[in-house]
Amino acid sequence: MNIIKWTSLTLGLIVLWGGLLIVGTLNGWFRTPIAPEDDPDAFMKSAVAYLQKSEPANIAFVLIEEGKIHDTYFSEGINKDTLFPVSSMSKWFTAHGVMSLVESGKIGLDAPVSDYLTRWQLPDSEFNNDLVTPRLLLSHMAGLSDGLGFGDYTADEQLPSLEESLVNPRASSGLHVIIGVDQQPGTEWDYSGGSYLILELLIEEVSGQTFRSYIQQTIFDPLEMSRSTYDYIGHQENTAQSLTIDGQSVPFYQYAAASATGLTTTARDLTAFLEAQDLESTNSAPLSFRRLKQMQAPEASLLGSPIWGLGTILYAENEAGDFIYGHSGQNEPAINSEARINPSNGDGIIVLVNGAPSLATRLGNLWTIWQTGRPDFLSLGAEFHRVVPWFGIGMLVIFLAAVFGFWRSKR
Repeated sequence: MNIIKWTSLTLGLIVLWGGLLIVGTLNGWFRTPIAPEDDPDAFMKSAVAYLQKSEPANIAFVLIEEGKIHDTYFSEGINKDTLFPVSSMSKWFTAHGVMSLVESGKIGLDAPVSDYLTRWQLPDSEFNNDLVTPRLLLSHMAGLSDGLGFGDYTADEQLPSLEESLVNPRASSGLHVIIGVDQQPGTEWDYSGGSYLILELLIEEVSGQTFRSYIQQTIFDPLEMSRSTYDYIGHQENTAQSLTIDGQSVPFYQYAAASATGLTTTARDLTAFLEAQDLESTNSAPLSFRRLKQMQAPEASLLGSPIWGLGTILYAENEAGDFIYGHSGQNEPAINSEARINPSNGDGIIVLVNGAPSLATRLGNLWTIWQTGRPDFLSLGAEFHRVVPWFGIGMLVIFLAAVFGFWRSKR
């Protein structure tokens, strides 16, 4: 066999090895769950040990089994009624508000959003703004690529109006950002905080109420979420102190984009919200079971895999062919939140953290692996990073074997 054939064989085996690692990572072959299947006590014990490694972060953790609270854990000074900012998890509540307008027949999911807006309109572009609909805004498919990321405001700053934020949003990146259509709507998933600012305006224009009062009336009050609020957390009692990653106390921020990042809530209130999804009971749910299931259906994909519904993140496919779903949140200085549900068995998890910027999401991934055997799509970067050394080792073994085989063939 000549050197060209040996080289082709070597490259082919390396590609095959890489493909095997990719498939294995996506399917959790190289991950061992932190607890045995169907043993929530063991999971709770392992999860608490995992969380305690990151203290003195402020932490609230709720494990739900078959629609009921199985166990809870709170770090020192935190309880079930302690308020935490939850950042982008706010979008899940905004989506519920939009879907309540759909359910009441006041808006159409596939109608041009411009039909309902009078106080602001999408700026003109080379694309047809009438193709932007509530459905596409909810699923980050509307052709907006603002990437917001809304910047914070200090306690003494005057918050801009909703229209001012739509015209000139403060981006967490510090860059000048325009909320507008810059790619064909409906063709590509692109995470857009600006989409949810538009949905906030939609709720106000159609309901005739402020966004905050509408969410209070349609979600918080029916579910007795008595502490959830969009008001400045610095004026509230029993709050999780804002901490940096090294445990230093820092002042609380204000948030202008209530719909996208402004919600403050508690472990108790989030438990009520999860129980009102499809965790065994929907009697008090603001939405019908049909609408709830509609929100969980795939609307957006990345690399061919479903990742987003109508305001929900689709983390990973479960054993029933459905999806672990919910929403995450992350913000400065070290805020992280997770709320996830497995609709096939009524299990769920809530993790609220202040002081460790990815802890809640990492535990959410471990719970997803425990539930499904597969990592969630948000963690795939870290999961692939874990197998990089194995790719290198395999490539080296293949190369050395090829060199030895070539040398033997020449002899």
